[in-house]
Amino acid sequence: MASLVAYEDSDADDESLDQEEQGGSASVKSSFEESGGARHNRESGVCNSHRITPIPHSNSPDTDRTVLDCHGNTSADTCQATLATERTGSSLQFPIQPQRHFDRERQYFSGRTGQDEPFRQTAAALGSPGTLEKITARQNCPHMPQNYGTGSNTAKRHQTAPSGIRPYIPKRQRLATPVEKVDLKLSVEQVSVDQTRVSQMLSDVSERVRPYLVNKPGKAEIPRRLLMRLAGHQGPVNTVQWCPAPHLSHLLLSASMDKTIKVWDGAESGRCLKVYPCHTGAVRDACWTPCGRHVLTGSFDNTAVVTDVQTGQQIVKVDAQFKVMCVAFQPSDQEVFLCGGYSPVVKAWDSRIGKAVKIYKAGIQQTLDILFLRGGAEFITSTDSVSRDSAERTLIAWDYQTTAKVSNQIYHERYTCPSLALHPVEESFVAQTNGNYMAVFSSQQPYRMNKRRRYEGHKVEGYAVQCEFSLDGTILASGSSTGSAHFYDYHNARMLHTLQAHSEPCLCVSQHPVLPATVATCDWGGEIKVWH
Repeated sequence: MASLVAYEDSDADDESLDQEEQGGSASVKSSFEESGGARHNRESGVCNSHRITPIPHSNSPDTDRTVLDCHGNTSADTCQATLATERTGSSLQFPIQPQRHFDRERQYFSGRTGQDEPFRQTAAALGSPGTLEKITARQNCPHMPQNYGTGSNTAKRHQTAPSGIRPYIPKRQRLATPVEKVDLKLSVEQVSVDQTRVSQMLSDVSERVRPYLVNKPGKAEIPRRLLMRLAGHQGPVNTVQWCPAPHLSHLLLSASMDKTIKVWDGAESGRCLKVYPCHTGAVRDACWTPCGRHVLTGSFDNTAVVTDVQTGQQIVKVDAQFKVMCVAFQPSDQEVFLCGGYSPVVKAWDSRIGKAVKIYKAGIQQTLDILFLRGGAEFITSTDSVSRDSAERTLIAWDYQTTAKVSNQIYHERYTCPSLALHPVEESFVAQTNGNYMAVFSSQQPYRMNKRRRYEGHKVEGYAVQCEFSLDGTILASGSSTGSAHFYDYHNARMLHTLQAHSEPCLCVSQHPVLPATVATCDWGGEIKVWH
């Protein structure tokens, strides 16, 4: 804002003004030329670049106020004529650029509501003798700017203002602060450091796991206390799995209905290391490759994706043409994977060419789970096919190479099996059933069910509750619709311990392959917990 400058009137000026009030506009002009003309000519350079505000003689609110904007090369005669015109009450014609400048100042002080109280207070403050002396001294300073542009060059604008006047600061100058730039630079550096640290954690051995890699794993134990909570998913977590590679076994994989899969540091910090938004629908299932470098995911967006864990890049993405419920890698060839879901067929895909190489036609509505038997020559599928008196196609055994059905007369009870688990040592597997128990089957033909051994005590009630063996095969763990985690002795089917894990249905219990007595659980509410 241009500074406000005022002149002190001499005695001759007072007499001229008295005659002006009686004689009209002509005498005002003559008096102004006689008493202030020489001074105005001497200081015309200052008038041309500053606003001149004659201070009224009376302090009453109704006293005439004159605010004159002179910009650029406005002549002294223009200033005189404009001043005389305002004294007589006639209209004042400003040039286009000064008029806009005046409107901005009036809007800054009093808005466009017509209230001019700030102008009255400013005029009263400037009427004091001390203020007049300060303004007069500033007017004669040689370093004052003599020209005003469009306002874009803020370095030429004089920032010193009289008391009671707040200088105008351009919006661009208010928003552009050097502190934000420094913070932005620091944040970029911090992100770079974090990315390096995350990359190391995805590829290096955890310090907590390192001591257990030298010795042979001991007998499996049961966890008793909570180690950490992992929060971040916005929907039900369908599965959690520890990385099967021993040197990367601190990594925990989770798949959720919020369309994301995440990898966590489940051994030490509990930090989410990476998020993989590779699906546009709910992620129903996920699993590791044996080497721990890739993960396979299946989603309700009709796709199955193989993703590189460290880089996050998608190695292959296939369109299954149905909602994928379950996925599994071929044990003898990790470049081939199977996927099933809301379809009467199961498809085998080759990730090297991105095409389906085998199709297994079951004649059912959907496939709930896929389990490869030892060696990979055969696999078991769990379906939703249940007849009135039996479930002859609930479990189907397939020959991988010929795509032929080996047997569909495995399970004869009227319950579906939402999940399957292979014993790590013995030739057997278990099936989780909606009858609120787990049944044991032989993994060799004719895949007979052991009717004398049944694991009961937990609830399924329609949820996709999963089960899993410990590394030595002595403990069988299962989730429950009640939110608890149950641990059974595999050999005598006795319940060893019940862990009150969650308030929502517990969908999965994953036992660590290296660390003793360490498990991860997840629930329908999106919460993940690690127990020790």
